[in-house]
Amino acid sequence: MKFFLISDNVDTLVGLRLVGIEGVIAHDRQTFLETLQEKMQDPSIAIILVTTQLVNMCPDIISEIKLKQQKPLITEIPDRHGNSKIGETIDGYVSEAIGVKL
Repeated sequence: MKFFLISDNVDTLVGLRLVGIEGVIAHDRQTFLETLQEKMQDPSIAIILVTTQLVNMCPDIISEIKLKQQKPLITEIPDRHGNSKIGETIDGYVSEAIGVKL
């Protein structure tokens, strides 16, 4: 089982290749969705890392895949230019669940 990256910039791709994670660059929606569908069919890939900008291109499709597919896990990662609010979202979910503002 391995990781695979779909990135919108070369910097993130190069950085993750340094730690052994292969990936591709996708600058448009069609390329991103084609690559995503292709890699979801690969049984050796357990986690697909996707940069925030690509997730923002088609959030409805990503949400649907996350809800319906068990494998592979699709994980959003911020790139060096991006600002991800993933932590704030998780804080909101936890606060809502336990009834205490974090």
